[in-house]
Amino acid sequence: MFDARELLGRVLQSGMTTDKTSDRLGHAMGPGGLGSGEGSIAKIFKELTGQSGGTGGGGLGNVAGMAEKWLGTAGRQVQSGNPWAIGGLVALAGTVLGRGNPAMKGAVGAGLLALLGSVAMKAMKSRDQGTGSADTDGAAQVPIGLREPQTPAEEAQLQDTARLAVKAMISAAKADGQIDGAEIGRILGKLKDDGEDAEAQAFVIDEMQKPLDLDALVRDVSSKEVAVQVYGASLLAITVDTDAERDYLKRLADRLGLDSATVARVHETLGVTV
Repeated sequence: MFDARELLGRVLQSGMTTDKTSDRLGHAMGPGGLGSGEGSIAKIFKELTGQSGGTGGGGLGNVAGMAEKWLGTAGRQVQSGNPWAIGGLVALAGTVLGRGNPAMKGAVGAGLLALLGSVAMKAMKSRDQGTGSADTDGAAQVPIGLREPQTPAEEAQLQDTARLAVKAMISAAKADGQIDGAEIGRILGKLKDDGEDAEAQAFVIDEMQKPLDLDALVRDVSSKEVAVQVYGASLLAITVDTDAERDYLKRLADRLGLDSATVARVHETLGVTV
């Protein structure tokens, strides 16, 4: 089975997105999104990781410097929190800035999952605070994307979430109509050039050629937290400047069972105006 997390990063880099994607990722990682305040990446890592100790020089030390520059105080968590997820976020930031580091090949998907997990945690926390209710469906649990899987079951869960994110991006790209043959060829050419294996390419081909089917997309969504990640991934794939795209997002939110306040918080975090 192919590595869905790695495929997610390559799909993001393949150009099967919108010219707004980088802006939205940048907004999410900046002060207006997750970069500061109560729901910041820094605060999330501080709360969720009780580890301590430095990383020393070299690889992770350099990552810490990059993260410090891009994410501010969140970057410091490399040395006292979760280097696995922060390293992925830095690789993702490098993609946004157009300065990808070949040494971090394969980490972009991990960074995107960490970011989507952070977006989901912020949205769900806001929902629970607004209702005064405690979480009952697991949304308060630390998303696997924000920490390295510890068991085969957790690795399978991470892979399932990554596959859903890929499906969500492809499905959203069909909101204005089917993806044409030229676009499929261009995207697959990029995946092949990047070294993606035949099984992963076949998965992407199959998803791009299928008719738009929201029921199939949401069928495997296992929790509200994953639902928010699927919705967030969908937002990254489209411009949201047509009635068809706006209608698609509304129908998707309904099928995922996301209330308007949660949807609004995801839009706010990613800097999307509808």
